Amino acid sequence: MSGGSPKRFLLMRHPGRWDLPKGHAEPGESLRQTALRETQEETGIEASQIVLDPEFSFSLTYPVTYRRHGSQVFVKTVTYFLGLVESEKPIACSEHAGYKWFDWSPPHSIQTQTIDPLLAAVAEHLSRM
Repeated sequence: MSGGSPKRFLLMRHPGRWDLPKGHAEPGESLRQTALRETQEETGIEASQIVLDPEFSFSLTYPVTYRRHGSQVFVKTVTYFLGLVESEKPIACSEHAGYKWFDWSPPHSIQTQTIDPLLAAVAEHLSRM
């Protein structure tokens, strides 16, 4: 999400859906460190340019399947953080087909499984500030 007005937020484009940078934690790495590293790797935004809101995190658990494992179902837990940047940065996509800075105008209807619940939690969090 970029600071200032108007507020906007960044989503990354996968084939057929919008998503956020994410990945597995390295040994000894906290979830917040993982979020900053993965965001830098997948967007090119330097971790030092991102300020994580210390009072916000949001976790989701849902079933997923991976092509390489056939029809086997895995349970995936993802924890998201609210990262703020001073202004929209140029994005260097490394793992995604594209990206978009969206206007912040809740309620959002982008992707029902993960993005919409996350954005609703962010809206609730920001309304309390």
